[in-house]
Amino acid sequence: MFVGRVRARGGAVTAATAGAVAGLALVASAALVGCSGSSGSGTDASSSPTASAGQLPPVIVDLGDVDGTTVEVALGNSIDLTGDDEHFTAWSAEIADPSIVEFVPGSDDGSAQFNPGLTATAAGETEVSLSNAESGDEVAFTVVVTE
Repeated sequence: MFVGRVRARGGAVTAATAGAVAGLALVASAALVGCSGSSGSGTDASSSPTASAGQLPPVIVDLGDVDGTTVEVALGNSIDLTGDDEHFTAWSAEIADPSIVEFVPGSDDGSAQFNPGLTATAAGETEVSLSNAESGDEVAFTVVVTE
């Protein structure tokens, strides 16, 4: 199942929600700091558009930075495609090997908005081409799913 970031409708965030988000960010930050020395990959996902499979799910990738890169994701995890707040429901995908990743379109259910994304369904490597029918934007990148 795809788990993506959700945007509050209208931008309103309650104090309780903000506190919960801050608490989750603190826990995630502590977990990443605790794991950062053991990965051995030498890749710093914060300074590169290429995401690392060592990140906690989902792997967050900005649509404005992903073109021409390689994104690694662990089997069973997902890639959250961010950066398009206006046309996020109009993205579609062509996947060279659809047995490796599955595209999940962006959606708006009236109370929350969900980014488009990819779910890693099998180990391997595949090319992904995304296009947006409303904005005319196109990006292509490689996804490597690790076990």
